[in-house]
This record gives sequence, structure tokens and C-alpha cells, in this order.
Amino acid sequence: MTHPTADDVLRGVDLTGRTAIVTGGTSGIGLETCRALARAGARVVAGARSASLVDGLEVRRLDLADLEQVREFAAGFDAVDILIANAGIMACPLTRVGPGWEAQLAVNHLGHFALVHHLWPALLRGRDARVVVVSSSAAPDAPIRWDDPHFTTGYDKWQAYAQSKAANALFAAQLDEFGRSAGVRASSTHPGAILTPLQRHLTRAEMLAAGWIDEAGRAAAYFKTPAQGAATQVWAATSITAAGRHCDDCAVTPFRPDPADASRLWALSAALTGLAPTLAGR
Repeated sequence: MTHPTADDVLRGVDLTGRTAIVTGGTSGIGLETCRALARAGARVVAGARSASLVDGLEVRRLDLADLEQVREFAAGFDAVDILIANAGIMACPLTRVGPGWEAQLAVNHLGHFALVHHLWPALLRGRDARVVVVSSSAAPDAPIRWDDPHFTTGYDKWQAYAQSKAANALFAAQLDEFGRSAGVRASSTHPGAILTPLQRHLTRAEMLAAGWIDEAGRAAAYFKTPAQGAATQVWAATSITAAGRHCDDCAVTPFRPDPADASRLWALSAALTGLAPTLAGR
């Protein structure tokens, strides 16, 4: 199967005058997303833990595990039209950040939750603003450990990753509910399987056992390139069809996050981050 690239998706799309933020925008599919949006005319700001210059991109320092830094990053924007919550970590050893939070939930979900809250006035000033949250199709319906979301007992790196990706889908669903009447729409996406720095915490033996690479280190045939992996998120950012849906391969999927879980996760996230439990309208 031939997959489109982000440039293919945006061919003929004019984003001149639009401001887009891409978290994790200096490597992997985040970098390809930034490049494609910029080629379509958008002003693109990449958020990354290191603010070093990358191929002429506008890069600003953003550590999603540091909520004060998240607030400072968001304060630099007057109006935002597109936010792609792309940054993430996967299957890392047990790591504590902030007030003892498990790192995958903190970086993949709670940091983006806080970022949206702080960017909300700028999103309201955007033109038909869109928020795209990069989830997964591996486990978008994985259980949330409501009584122990930070794995204070029995840490499993894959369960923690699955929980964070389920949180991404639930967050996008609830955000769309809150933002729809204010003109801000949200969706979640699965980019597909791609070899990127996301696998930095996995050993070669683990990837061989999973069938992701062969003995020569070549990716399995079903893997996408980073440019192909970026396609669904730019499609979701520019297609009204994607609003309020979970997307894969530049199309909506039948998957629908549970509304009760989405509401419950929002309340839990607000309590953990100390942010308001709702978002104000226009």
C-alpha cells in the first residue's frame, strides 16, 4: 500500500497567514509536519526541549514535563490557528517528573492538557482553530488507572504508554465538546508505525522480537516513512471531516472514546495540574 506524505495532503492548501504550533517539532514526524505546514504557507513554531536552530525553523523551548515552562511558552502567542500535540515518549524506564508524575502520562498527556489551557485565548482568536492530538491505534481504548495513574505500584512501560495514548484520545474528544461552540475543533490521530527517535528507549533485541526491524536494521514493510507518518495529522488539521473524530491513514475511524471517561479524565487532569475544570468560550 502506498501512503501519501504530508506534502501530498497539503497540495493545493494555502495556509498563508496562519500560525501553527507543533510540539516535538524538531525530529521524526514532528519535523516533517513542520516542514509541510511551512511549505503550505503557515508560520510554524516548533516546540522542543532544545531550542537550537533546525533547518531554519522557528524553534522555542518547551519541556512538557515542566508546567511553568509550558505556561511561559504559551504566553508568546496572540493567535493560534493550528496546534498539533505531537511530542511524546514511549516505553521508557520508570521516570518521575514534576510532583512525582509518571513521565509518559506527564509528557504525552498532562503537558499538552496544560498547553491547551494556556493557549486557549490564542486559539479562540485563531481562524477556525484546530487542535490535533497524536494518539495511537494500538490502544486508544486502553484503561486509565484511575486509582493509580502514576504507577506507584506495578510499573509496566507498555501499560503506561497505552494509558497515555488512551488519554490523548479522551482529551481530544472532550476538548472538541468544550470547543465546538467556540469555533475550536479537536481530533485525535494515529500516525502509523514509523521508525523515529520515539523508539530511543527500546533495545535492538526488543524491536527484532516485535518484528519491527530485520537483522539488518531495516524497518518492516508496513512501516511508513516520517513524511508519510506526518500525513494524517496535517490532514486532520485542515479537514473539517476530521473534527471531533479519531483518525488514521487520512480518514476517520469508527473508534469513539467513551464520553464518561473523557469527562472523568478531564476532571482528573485539571485537579492534577491545578488548572480550571472548564474552558471559557469566546
